[in-house]
Amino acid sequence: MTANARTAPAPTEIGAAATASSAPRQMTPLAWTLLITLSILWGGSFFFTKVAVAEIGSMEIVFLRVALAAIVLHIVLRLRGLTFPLSWSGFAPFLVMGALNNVVPFTLLTWGQTQIASGLASILNAFTPISTVIILHLFTTTDRATPMKAVGVVLGFCGVAVMIGTAAITGVGDHLLAELACLGATVSYGTSALYARRFMGTPALVTAAGQLTGSSIILLPILLMSGGLIDLAANWPSTEVVIAMAGLAFLSTALAYLLFFRILSVAGPANVMLVTFLVPVSAILAGVFVLGEQLQPRHWAGIMLIAAALATIDGRLPRRLARALRRN
Repeated sequence: MTANARTAPAPTEIGAAATASSAPRQMTPLAWTLLITLSILWGGSFFFTKVAVAEIGSMEIVFLRVALAAIVLHIVLRLRGLTFPLSWSGFAPFLVMGALNNVVPFTLLTWGQTQIASGLASILNAFTPISTVIILHLFTTTDRATPMKAVGVVLGFCGVAVMIGTAAITGVGDHLLAELACLGATVSYGTSALYARRFMGTPALVTAAGQLTGSSIILLPILLMSGGLIDLAANWPSTEVVIAMAGLAFLSTALAYLLFFRILSVAGPANVMLVTFLVPVSAILAGVFVLGEQLQPRHWAGIMLIAAALATIDGRLPRRLARALRRN
């Protein structure tokens, strides 16, 4: 690293200040713009994964996704002149964050979707903001759940369920372990939001690179022992799959996590998890504009419920309506 490189604060250096810096924050227009963009990037990951899974195993996809993204972010770090914490005390929090926000939920969701339909998995994944609100309420004093926020997350969950359709919940309970695995993934995401409070003074680029590096380090020995990477090297995928993996790694992971941690810094951990409600909307709208699919009545109903949920959580529209009613 160059002598004049800027040093980013290590996560442990800002842990003591996390409580003060992670007070509840209102969503600004910038935060909403970033959140919508993030939902589009993560919505596109379903398309990229669908292409890649035809020739690459699911765990190999997860590893390549985080490892390639980590590499490109470290290159950007060097170009920006930012140092990366290499000491154990500086890097250990990134290992924890990588496990909570990538390895554990990705593994649980991937296994769960081998047993249950993707629609049901999507509905269960929509518990993420609910899990996050509960965990932050129980373990913090600055991100307590308000009645308006509670109503909003329930509305959002209902919106996702309506959008995906009642057919997705047929047979609920038939594969209880798989369903619990998907719910466990949402708890892991919620716990990661709690843990992420310690990174709120660290540049988003450093945090994103650190988390993805930690995820890669955890996954690498698992794949080496399973022989997955050897099989991949012996059976190089097609150009179409390589392009899909590039999109998954560079757009839906590297860029997406830059936005994720930027939203975290400007809007707080509870608000960043609202992206879970918007991802299904982005995926469905992509099908409409890219594939020419038609919006069904349940899609419109789900979108309206999710819009109402986000407006309720944001709080400004309900407050304005309440003031207007009082004036009348």
